Amino acid sequence: MNAWFDFDKRIFKYFSYSLMIQLLPIFVISSYLVYEINQRLFNKQMVYYFIAFIAFCIVVIIPWRRIMWWFAPLFYLINLGMLIAVEFVGKTILGAKRWIELPGIHITIQPSEFIKVNVIMMLAYLISKKPPPEKGYGLFQFLKLSLIIVIPFLVIAKEPDLGTALVLLITGYGILFLIGVNWKIWVALAILAGAGAPVIYQYGLKPYQKKRIHDMLNKPSYQVRQALIAIGSGGMEGKTKEEATQTQLKFLPVSSTDFIFAYLGERLGFKGMVTVIGLYILLIFNLLYISWKYKRDYLIKTFAGGLAFLIFVYMGVNIFMIIGLAPVVGLPLPMFSHGGTSFIIFAVIFGILQNLIAFKDYSRYTSDEKIVMQTKGTPVP
Repeated sequence: MNAWFDFDKRIFKYFSYSLMIQLLPIFVISSYLVYEINQRLFNKQMVYYFIAFIAFCIVVIIPWRRIMWWFAPLFYLINLGMLIAVEFVGKTILGAKRWIELPGIHITIQPSEFIKVNVIMMLAYLISKKPPPEKGYGLFQFLKLSLIIVIPFLVIAKEPDLGTALVLLITGYGILFLIGVNWKIWVALAILAGAGAPVIYQYGLKPYQKKRIHDMLNKPSYQVRQALIAIGSGGMEGKTKEEATQTQLKFLPVSSTDFIFAYLGERLGFKGMVTVIGLYILLIFNLLYISWKYKRDYLIKTFAGGLAFLIFVYMGVNIFMIIGLAPVVGLPLPMFSHGGTSFIIFAVIFGILQNLIAFKDYSRYTSDEKIVMQTKGTPVP
């Protein structure tokens, strides 16, 4: 009993409470907007919050520093197998084969969502096992870590789900940039990417993906036009619920999910949009600060940096596509758009990060659930 008391006390004592507090206003504003759009969706969102909270509570007490060495590779391989299985037994929805239906219970899961946790976890494990030298990783180690990112990227892009695939790619290489890779490798990669972009566009993209890029560069699509009307009509202060006709009269598509930022602009105006963007920026800076603060602990550094990049890419792409500066892809505003999977995934990553921070000074978890702390001048038994 005393062992469990010590365990819990350690978690609550060293929690990064600022991270949790920063999430609350994002949840409140999101819930308020979803409630106005559809009360039934609001009720579902409360269920998603509850499930995400339970997932966080479970994940945060798992001894990650003890099990990472076997759990990370196993979890990665299982999820990669599920991604490959989508090609053969996947369920097609709206022309995309991204889901696997669990037999008997008719519940679908999307493996491409869970692979984000896998990739961050696998990179954290490999980087902590072999940290970068002073000048950063060389070519061999860079290619080795790149395989962890590129393999699921190619499988997800084939589904097709280019939006999620690009999020995974940018987040993965963002982590490597933060951890440290020799600058010559980045220069060579930039040259190859620039030279290969026309070939990828011509032969690697599907017709509808090319059309989205064309729409972005020329005449915006219907969804983007309606979103811009909603944002423009909101002005500086926003409109009342009854006057927000773009959403209330259903002109604005998927207003509770991918295009909720447009409803935010219509309802709360420019001030509301700036407030939400500011909340995200503060959260990202806090995560980057944690990554810098624990720069010698590569598990924390990787998870904090990976979470910062993940939120940044989701937020940036979602907002840019709504205002017509990026192609329209199915990426929600993180922890803001209505939907269950995104909340659960972020809850899991936050839970792992909080656990790693709480037990940063502990060398191991013993088999009887006692925790042994390695302090300066105190030998570990």
